[in-house]
Parts: sequence; structure tokens; C-alpha cells
Amino acid sequence: MFFKKLFSSKSTLEHKNMDLIPETRDKMSAEFKKRLQDSADILENEIGISGMTLFSIGTLIDKNMLHRDIIDPLKDLPFDSMQKIMEHLSIGEIDQSSSMEKAVKAALDGCVIIYLEGNSTVLLAKIPSEVGRSVSYSQNESLVIGPQMAFTESIMTNITLVRNYIKNSSLCIENLQAGARTNKLVSIVYINGIASEQMVGSLRKRIQEIKIDGILDSSMLEQLLAENSLTIFPQMALTERPDRVSDWLLKGKLAVFVDGSSLAIVCPQSFMEFFQSMEDSNVNWQIATFWRLLRFIALFLSVFFTALYVASLTYHYEVIPQTLLFTLSESRAKVPFPPIVEALLLEFIMELLREAGARLPTKVGQTMGIVGGIVIGTAAVDAGFTSNILIIIISLGALGSFVTPSYTMGNVIRIIRFPLIILAGCLGFYGMMYGFCFLLLHLLRQSSLGSPYLAPFYPPRFADWKDSIIRLPLSFTNKRPDLTMAEDEYKYDPIRAKKHT
Repeated sequence: MFFKKLFSSKSTLEHKNMDLIPETRDKMSAEFKKRLQDSADILENEIGISGMTLFSIGTLIDKNMLHRDIIDPLKDLPFDSMQKIMEHLSIGEIDQSSSMEKAVKAALDGCVIIYLEGNSTVLLAKIPSEVGRSVSYSQNESLVIGPQMAFTESIMTNITLVRNYIKNSSLCIENLQAGARTNKLVSIVYINGIASEQMVGSLRKRIQEIKIDGILDSSMLEQLLAENSLTIFPQMALTERPDRVSDWLLKGKLAVFVDGSSLAIVCPQSFMEFFQSMEDSNVNWQIATFWRLLRFIALFLSVFFTALYVASLTYHYEVIPQTLLFTLSESRAKVPFPPIVEALLLEFIMELLREAGARLPTKVGQTMGIVGGIVIGTAAVDAGFTSNILIIIISLGALGSFVTPSYTMGNVIRIIRFPLIILAGCLGFYGMMYGFCFLLLHLLRQSSLGSPYLAPFYPPRFADWKDSIIRLPLSFTNKRPDLTMAEDEYKYDPIRAKKHT
């Protein structure tokens, strides 16, 4: 036992010595190149008359800033301490370190290592190169009434956009690292005093416990943070709109940004909120309520309409009105397939057209989708492969999935139609009911960051019904949703508000 402890203490000491800054320039250069696999983009700049050397990765730093803010102020000046060097630099982010590992990580983050021979510490001056696009309009979550800005791939730009909406000292940003090899910067954003401390701690712990080589995008992190990885339903929202993130933060939710991704993760999230748009808050409550009701009607049409057609024609002719039954019989007179095969075939063709239109360049994709749909639909009817009525039903189902504001939820609606059609073709209305009950029970069991997924309907929270399927006037929604377990429950004092109205 004694020898084991002695060996352990020696290995720890050797590891600490290996992590110290080398005493000579040659050793420092060799160690820096060794840790970066002697990469071709390593830069070494020897300046001044004091044996000062700058180590950096040329592809990650701004070379104009390197010459203007570091080399020019320090050249031809004698220095014997790091403190005197710092006095001549005007860079905002400068840190000191005596750890070689920390210095290398800083270089990978866009820092220049300022090394002075004979010193046990180095300066880390951050001058990263700006790679990315400027702020533009939202392409995937477009609005008619409301701001048009969208997030970019720069995490600092994205946080700046949120701060422009919430100019309050309570807005907190916590920085973490994710990915053993990618070392991605991940930021948790919330409003202190509103967001639940329990939820903040739970989200922070989940991110810290992720053990994976690399995280390249927010969508990958969202999958790793989800409580149930086997469900098809999204448990956290992905959005590219800073106004939407700001609105959710004011309700007590948490946002997660990943450097290099233009999407923010927002949680906790309920099933109902995937069918709400930011534009609902920018119009009168009557119009917003109509839009939300329209989306939920479109949801049921998209999921159940084709299955209802298959079940009715296969097992339940008696539910079809007689006048409509004659029309259906004439339309299907030349169709050689049973309704289930006919429906699955058309749904599959529709998904092929949609996927092809999404993968092709924008102009070509739009033309191909329109022309392909018309040509294939007309040819299928003329050839007797399908009926006119089913084409109308399939088209209505596709339009219903497009109405959903959330792209991820729209994909879910597209997929769950297929098992419902199969159940309807095999068991009729009983199969549809089995499928509906299974979906309902599955949704009842889901949660998002510990909050119930079907809130505010299960468990019933009547106060939150004012902003769910319907949206009452803003003066009625003074309370933050119970879903977020906010520390401060009220947006404003309702008693004082009534006195001023």
C-alpha cells in the first residue's frame, strides 16, 4: 500500500511538471508543436530585443490585429516581466497562465501565446478571426408582422442579439465546454430571478455529463439532452429567432447556444407550444386564436384524414353518404389496388417529391416540386393507379403538415401518418382508435426537463389555458406558465394594472 501511494504521488508530480511552461524558447517551441501534431498552420513570431516569442495558430487568429495590436506596440522595446508587457497592450481579453495545457487550448480558441524566455507564465491574448455571415432575415421561421433578424453561426453575435431585446442585468450567461475533441463553447442563457434554479442546475449537469467526441450543431446537443431518446416527438425547441428566444426567457425558460450553430435550444417545452408562432403575440388575440385553431385542425387533418379514407372504404361503407359513395365508386372503378396500397403509394410519392425539392437548389427544387406533383398526379389518375379524391385528401394532409410552425414537429406529423394508415387498413376504425390511444398515452408519459409534455391540459392547469390552443388578450395573461416553475410567477401586478385601465 505504501509503495502504491508513493508511485501515485510520483506520477502526479511528473504530470504537473510536464504541464509547466518550458524555461527556454526552444523547449517551448518543441512542446507547442508536439501538442499540435506539428501542424502546418503554426506561427512563431520572435519580436523585440528581450527574447519574446509569439506562438499561435495562423488560421484561427486575426492577422491584422496581430500586427496592429501586439507586434507593433511591443517591437524594439525591452521587457523583463509579463506585467510590463500587459501595460503596452490594448487588447480586451488577456489572461495569464502557467499551464501548457491551458495555453494550447487557448491557442485553439483563437489566442496568441506571448512567451518571454525565463518566465514561468505566458500571456494569452485573444484575437480570433471572424468567420461567418452577417445577421440576416429568418429563412425557416418567417413572419409577416414582427422582427426579421435571425441568429448566425457566431455564438457572441447570437448572445448580443438576445441582449438587444433584454437589456437587463439579470440576464445570465454560463459558458461550458462540450465534446472531447471539438471543445465546442456552449452557453446557457436565462434570467436570474425568473428561471427556476432547479432547472438551471439540471440542465447544467446534463451538459457536463455528456461524454462524446464532438458536437457540431445545436440539433445534436438537443438529442443528447432529451430525456427520452426513443420517442419521435421533439422534447426541446430549436429556433433561429432572437425575439422568440427572448420571449421564452421572459416566461422563465432556458436557452442553450452552441458556437457554430445558428439554432438555439429552448426548454422546457410542451407539445402545444410547437404549434404556436411568435407572430401570434404581434396580432390581435382574435386573429391569433383563429390561427392556432386552424393549426390544430390542420394537425388532425394531416394525421387522420388519409387513415379515415382507407378505413371507410375498406370496412365502413355505411358511414359514407350515398351521394358521395357513388362518386367514390366511379373514381375508384379503374384502380386495381386496395385503398391501403393506393394511399401508401401516394403518400410515398408525396414524400419523395418533398425530399427531392428540399435537397435540390432552391430555384430548381421549387420548379421540380410543382411540375412533378402536377405531372405525376395527372398521370397516376389517367393510368388508373389512383383516384381523384385520394389525391385531394393526400394534398390536404401535406398542407396540414406545412402549417405547423416547427419544422421538427412537421416531420413527426409526416411520419406518424404511415402507421395510422396501416392500422386503418388492417383494423378499420378500431385500428385508428388503437393508434390514437397509443399516441395519447405516449405523449402523457413524456416530459421536457422534468416538466409534463402535455401541459397545461395534463396535469390540468386552468390558468395556463388562456395562452394554449386559444390566446386571450395580453391583459389576461399576467402569470407566467406553470410549466417553467418560474421563481417570479407574475409578469406584472394585475391589481395595479386594473387601476390604470
